[in-house]
Amino acid sequence: AGPAAAEPGPGPGVPSPPAGAPWFGPSLDWARDSAAAYTERLGTAPALFAQTMPYPLGPDDVTYVEQYVDQVARSGAVAFLSLEPRTALSDLTRAQAEELAGLLAALGQQRGTRFLVRFAPEMNGSWRTWGQQPGDYVQAFRLVADAVHAGAPNAAMLWSPAHGVGYPFADARGLVPGSGARDPAELDTSGDGAVGPDDDPYAPYWPGGEYVDWVGLSLPWFGPVASPGSNAVPEPGTFVGELTGTSGYGDLPGEGRDFLATYVQAAGKPMAVETSALFAPGTATTGAQELAIKQAWWRQVFAAATTVPGVQAVVWPELERPDIEAGGAVVDWRVTSTPELAGALRADLAAAGLTTGAVTPATDLAVGGAAPAHQGTSTGAGPQMGWIVFCAVVLALVLLVSGLVGRFAPGWRYPDEHDPRDRRLDLFRGWIIVAVVVTHIEVSGLWSDVTLNAIGAITGAEMFVLLSGLVLGMVYPVAVRRLGGPAAALGMLKRARRLYLTALAVVLLVYLLSRLPFVDGTVITTFTDRGTGAAGSDATGQVYDLYPNAGQLLHYPPPWYAVQELLLLQMGPWVFNIMGLFVLLTVLVPGLVWLLGRRLWWLVLGVSWALYALEARYSLRVLPSQFEDSFPVLTWQIAFTHGVVLGFHRRQVTRALTGRVGAVTVGALAGLYAGALALLWAGHRWGVELPFVPAGTYDGLYETLYQRTDLQLGRLVDLALMIVVAYAFLTAFWKPVDRAVGWFYVPLGSTSLYVFIVHVLFVLAVGNLPGLDRSDWWVGTGVHTAVLAVIWLMVRRRFLFRVVPT
Repeated sequence: AGPAAAEPGPGPGVPSPPAGAPWFGPSLDWARDSAAAYTERLGTAPALFAQTMPYPLGPDDVTYVEQYVDQVARSGAVAFLSLEPRTALSDLTRAQAEELAGLLAALGQQRGTRFLVRFAPEMNGSWRTWGQQPGDYVQAFRLVADAVHAGAPNAAMLWSPAHGVGYPFADARGLVPGSGARDPAELDTSGDGAVGPDDDPYAPYWPGGEYVDWVGLSLPWFGPVASPGSNAVPEPGTFVGELTGTSGYGDLPGEGRDFLATYVQAAGKPMAVETSALFAPGTATTGAQELAIKQAWWRQVFAAATTVPGVQAVVWPELERPDIEAGGAVVDWRVTSTPELAGALRADLAAAGLTTGAVTPATDLAVGGAAPAHQGTSTGAGPQMGWIVFCAVVLALVLLVSGLVGRFAPGWRYPDEHDPRDRRLDLFRGWIIVAVVVTHIEVSGLWSDVTLNAIGAITGAEMFVLLSGLVLGMVYPVAVRRLGGPAAALGMLKRARRLYLTALAVVLLVYLLSRLPFVDGTVITTFTDRGTGAAGSDATGQVYDLYPNAGQLLHYPPPWYAVQELLLLQMGPWVFNIMGLFVLLTVLVPGLVWLLGRRLWWLVLGVSWALYALEARYSLRVLPSQFEDSFPVLTWQIAFTHGVVLGFHRRQVTRALTGRVGAVTVGALAGLYAGALALLWAGHRWGVELPFVPAGTYDGLYETLYQRTDLQLGRLVDLALMIVVAYAFLTAFWKPVDRAVGWFYVPLGSTSLYVFIVHVLFVLAVGNLPGLDRSDWWVGTGVHTAVLAVIWLMVRRRFLFRVVPT
């Protein structure tokens, strides 16, 4: 049954907007947007920001929530937090709800944030895995509400179904894979023995007024009932008609459709409306223009929201995504994507009197807040730049020591300079791939202390790409001499095809595993920006959904746009997305070696630098693939291309650099680079102004020279320094190093591609260890040691070598 009448009043846990001035705020695409960027586009700060998270929260999810709240707290906005169950409703526990409440309460104390908690929204929809299960839903909602009410005084519970037009939307038995069993008897409110459009779309799911603080409704404009998904300006009065149940149903019988009267006015609950207006750009020539559609709809929404008592919040999704209502075409729901739209929205918000700006005390995390310890920073004068300086100085000293040891302790040297395999490279690759594995398994411990940021500005990714090119530059010419050019090229293209098929298999395997009820795939199927990437600190907390349309692949037949996203590697786990770059670069090897064989190395390097400069200037995107976001191909090809050139001319380069002139030149350049950085650091550290050096130079070094995604020049210099020093060190100290760690690193390095592929499953497995304390140093050391030991044994036993590329 629906709610009984009650006195109107605000929900607990959050402040109330002024009468007739409801809050306005967006639901952002946190993978590409941020609170600061949206505020800048709109020209005013929203009163709330919406975010969606899986429930129950895992360890990584807690991090995501913290980082989302960091952005909300800076704006003084309300956090509109939607929780989407990832397990069966009947499996949710009180302990999980209490953990949620504890987190919300702690964030309220630390950051002053107030929460609207929207649990399992659109529960009356057949497209939701938790949908149309009223008995289990009501029980689960009450479980979460009891915990939030008892443990989080800064949070209110929001009950939010989908608008009832079209209910029950399917056959009430459920068509969504993984959904729970429906009981038609629970949905048959009319008592006619069947579930149909005459049944109440809301009442079976009502948890009770004592559990619900706010009510909500998902009510977008999808176009006319006769032609949903088409670009059309809504008729006047459509929004109020749908809110009150008088529009969209035609002559169909039914009850309980007046949501406003039943759940807002009679129940006395404040209401949040999630709404937007469909615009499909691909069909824009046959419909109304974008501004006309969206402005007509938001004006109807604003007029109702400011005059109808009880409507206290309007949430507008700032999203762009394919939609089944538009036949799978991309629908642009955004209202700040162009200056024209944003300006019109800003003017109408002000004219209608909706509330924007801070509604809770804004928290300046840089001064008084408590940002998570794991959160990165892109401030150049911070610890990152200091670590880069320290590593540059250490590398320069190691280079000097290696030269002295090589001169006075020749018995330690690498024994066979003509070894075609070069075990020095295998050992170094082993160290790099171990660093990659340890970095991706995000726990504290000895291995993390040794490998994280252990090589200055660069990460394992840059060195992995460089060494891959170097090895292919060494081995491919051998294949050409043995098999001939055409056969060798065909073999390399077959290898690229195998890598591509392996990439598709891993992407699909991870997705299928993540759908198992006992597997939490979000540890690798989502990614949260730490604020250290190309987008800077404003992107901190953005949550990247890396499988946005993967669920569509399970439909029959799957829509083409979802298949295309799979084939173009637009989806996949974040620990694996560089694989697409390797596939593309492998295809280039025959052409690169053909040019090098004709002594056109200068042309190869010239084109490589030209492409690098072109990307730096214009930020081009060659492919829509996921790896382009983190590893833009026109930028990252420079490391691979130089590796191929070094591998092809390895002996000539080695002779040039180890000769007297070369050794002195390399040592001098390394010393000058390290010395210059050390001098700038010292001047910054003690506030000394250096002659001929503009004030504040050190502060801007990280932002302008050492950004990872763009592989800026400082990183390239560090990359060159690291490979030279590593090669010199392993040459001079080979025998003691090989005896100590060669048994471990060399096998892993010689099969580094295999290790990289299989490590994805280990990251997923560790992410699902129950009760894992990621901050415990001893636990983390044990986890890393166990994972690396198992992978080492797999390599030694050649486990699945016939299946997984090596």
